[in-house]
Amino acid sequence: MNDPVVIETIAGLRATLAGREVAFVPTMGALHEGHLTLVREALELAPTVVVSIFVNPTQFGRGEDLDRYPRDLEGDLAKLAAEGVEVVFAPSAEEMYPPGGAGTTVVGGPVAGMFEGRARPGHFTGVLTVVSKLLHIVQPKVAVFGRKDAQQLFLVGAMVRDLDLPVRIHGAPTARDADGLALSSRNRFLSPEQRLAARALPRALEAASSAADGGVDAVVAAAQSVLMDEELLSLDYLAVVDPATFLPVSDDHRGVAKTIVAAKVGDTRLIDNDDLYLNPAR
Repeated sequence: MNDPVVIETIAGLRATLAGREVAFVPTMGALHEGHLTLVREALELAPTVVVSIFVNPTQFGRGEDLDRYPRDLEGDLAKLAAEGVEVVFAPSAEEMYPPGGAGTTVVGGPVAGMFEGRARPGHFTGVLTVVSKLLHIVQPKVAVFGRKDAQQLFLVGAMVRDLDLPVRIHGAPTARDADGLALSSRNRFLSPEQRLAARALPRALEAASSAADGGVDAVVAAAQSVLMDEELLSLDYLAVVDPATFLPVSDDHRGVAKTIVAAKVGDTRLIDNDDLYLNPAR
């Protein structure tokens, strides 16, 4: 098992990757099994896998958990070595955002201001800007993102399409613990009691899918009934969207849709989503 080569500069990474066919997995570190699932998919997609570890300050708003966000570079490198990753890009904030820079950003369309974007103003500008920078730096054949961050995946795909970036965006399935909770670096902040409450999110998504034959109103009501039973959980949003547009579906929508949910359990904010097939009786 060889340790990955850790590169901290843009110039160094470009020199290392020259002429290589690359699959890229962008992360903020604190790697868990969900991240490693992305890495394994990337290893099937290209001969060289590059994983970035960069806690991007521009996607955190005032009062959010930038300073609290977990960091464990040594542990991350050990996990990536076990998976056979060759190259890790771990730049500093100063390398990614040098002083006196032009301040150019990538602003998403209307969807970027909805759901997560409404709850976290400026978040997706930070995400899309850093992802754009990383894609230009790494120049991969394919980049792998998790489907748990459904709105992010949609917006990154839209950016790549709209700006004609020469990369394929690959969405990997959401990884879950045995209790159904979607894997997240923030799960470590949950107390045992909060962890039990957080399980309401995947149970609400299951209830939503079970009610799909009743239409959108039935789906929302079924999910809400599960979430409202948890006193430790504070719902941020719950919606049913069209995966093609990420806009809320109409009352008479038939076909594939996606239930999305965000909630806080204590001080920890969690998101989740699941696909369903709406088939309301007519």
